[in-house]
Amino acid sequence: MKTIHAIFENGVFHPKEQVDLPEHSEVEFEPKIILSGKSGGNAMKGIREILSRKFKTDQSDLAARHNEHQP
Repeated sequence: MKTIHAIFENGVFHPKEQVDLPEHSEVEFEPKIILSGKSGGNAMKGIREILSRKFKTDQSDLAARHNEHQP
């Protein structure tokens, strides 16, 4: 079954597109918040700010160790 995108409003999930399920079907799902709109922009601004910070390490060339922990 494909992923269903919905908006949660006033305690109810409202699908953003047609859902192909029989009426009164019981479903189980784990909601995943998708950042969009005003709140998403603020969250992304904070993430970009954190990622732009410089961190001091004792390593002279971290790029040389890039693949060290890759499978």
